[in-house]
Amino acid sequence: MIDLLRERVISEALYIAETNQTVRETAKKLGVSKSTVHKDMTERLSEIDHGLYLRVRACLDKNKAERHIRGGMATRMKYLQSKEEKDKRNEQISY
Repeated sequence: MIDLLRERVISEALYIAETNQTVRETAKKLGVSKSTVHKDMTERLSEIDHGLYLRVRACLDKNKAERHIRGGMATRMKYLQSKEEKDKRNEQISY
């Protein structure tokens, strides 16, 4: 069981380090929960491979710093989409 855990932690870490993905994207891709990935990266990885832990930590810190920007862009896109749908409906109504 410990070998499976170790392999999972290493595979998650390598995926994040190589692709610079977020915890959420990593969890979805590898079929585990976000909580599992987060615990693996913040607690377990440092005990298994400290050098890889430092690489992953840098990626996670970068993603955390950019989080507010991604959230703002998502909100902007949401409102632009709803405005386009509203304009489209108004065009269909007015002949």
